Amino acid sequence: MSNEIHPATPAGNGGYERSDIGARAVLYFLAGLAVAGVLAYFVVDGLYHFLDKRSEAEQAPVNPLVTNAPADTRRIPKDYPQGAFPNPKLEEDERGQLNDIRLKEEQTLSTYDYIDKNAGTVRIPIDRAMDLIAQRGLPTRAKGAPESVPVNGPGGSGSAKLVAK
Repeated sequence: MSNEIHPATPAGNGGYERSDIGARAVLYFLAGLAVAGVLAYFVVDGLYHFLDKRSEAEQAPVNPLVTNAPADTRRIPKDYPQGAFPNPKLEEDERGQLNDIRLKEEQTLSTYDYIDKNAGTVRIPIDRAMDLIAQRGLPTRAKGAPESVPVNGPGGSGSAKLVAK
């Protein structure tokens, strides 16, 4: 048994590297990465051109009686007459119609209005309704109180029956 102290590693460097990575290796890696990126771009671009040509070749021929058909029938040119499409036109302006629907829903959710004026039923904005729920709390039932449950069976046409829970 000896009392001699030995370093942690045989080189005696204390467990860490004494030199940094070379800048040349990093630059070679970045150049290789750039070349691989450019190569991938051209491969994908070529693949899309191949698939586009294949799709055009498989497209059904245009009816010979149609004289003003565009070369690419998958896209409708902007100057194409709107009367050329048969009725019913289900969606003429998708984005505009969707925006109108969303605006109408937003109007409904954010304004006061009568639902049934004779019965006194009103609609309030959803933000105000959430504030009222936060202030008043949700309605609760007493534990021993009977509950009214509609019965639709033989002889029962929507009459109410008291059921204790």
